[in-house]
Amino acid sequence: MSNENLPVQKSEILFLYESTYSVPNGDPFTGEQRYDDETKKVLVSDVRIKRFIRDYFVERGVDIFVVNDKSALATESDKKVTGSGAALRMLSLKTKYKDHPEVLRDGKKGKPEYDAVKIMQKCIDVRLFGGISTEEGDAVNITGAVQFALLNPSLNKVDLRIHQNTSVFSSSEDKSRGAIGTTTIVPYSLNQIHGWINPYSARHTGLKEDDIKLMFQALWASINNANTRTKSNQNALLLLQIVYSSSIKKLYGVDRLIKLETKKQDEQIRSSNDYSLDLSALKEAASRDIVSNINFYTEKTELRNELISLPKFVEMDL
Repeated sequence: MSNENLPVQKSEILFLYESTYSVPNGDPFTGEQRYDDETKKVLVSDVRIKRFIRDYFVERGVDIFVVNDKSALATESDKKVTGSGAALRMLSLKTKYKDHPEVLRDGKKGKPEYDAVKIMQKCIDVRLFGGISTEEGDAVNITGAVQFALLNPSLNKVDLRIHQNTSVFSSSEDKSRGAIGTTTIVPYSLNQIHGWINPYSARHTGLKEDDIKLMFQALWASINNANTRTKSNQNALLLLQIVYSSSIKKLYGVDRLIKLETKKQDEQIRSSNDYSLDLSALKEAASRDIVSNINFYTEKTELRNELISLPKFVEMDL
């Protein structure tokens, strides 16, 4: 069974980026880095990755459905609406696309009725990741065509470090010297993000190949350009899209195709100079008939030269 008549090809994603003396993904309740105490590996959630991508879209004026400041993209009259953020966002989208007949229900007479699915599909994050709307009489729950692993472990083991810092702001009215706090930071981690693109779900979300390309651009650029205190020191290293020749085939263990080989025996790695990437399993996977091609992007010269010379490896244009 092939991918014929499907809007996109079935594929899997591997994205590698490095974090140096930073906090790749803090727990929202404690602020501490997500961490597996048994494997000693740093963890990055799918929500964190989607947030990077959405932030990139917002900065470039691309419509998204899930926004941090839910009132930022609404008009003044919209802000009077009570209820969920999704309801407010739907109203702001209706206002924006009120003159677009493609978002209306087919076959309706009289007062125009909006189709919640069609409105939501105007947002690229819905086409990619899906979305939920609780519109009265038109509730929507769209499963996204693009999904990332719930938690993504780093390729290397990490000993977290406690960093003390002081605040220039007073902690209370009777304490004018500020406050002392601690932060758990990651000296160095090579984070591997694993994702999937499902062509059948893409039928329902309206996902197109151009959306996937824009998502890859967002993923790469957002990591490199993050400028918050805990995310500034990060660099995108390698992006892979393993494209299948059949919509029902799948490689086993894609998240284990790349192995890290450390050059240090008794010390932990602190930069890309301290290790090499073993791509032998990836190359073997590329030779199988179920793999159509492997799209890749990297700005590391030696890695690019190695991949571009291999059969089925195609360089992306980001």
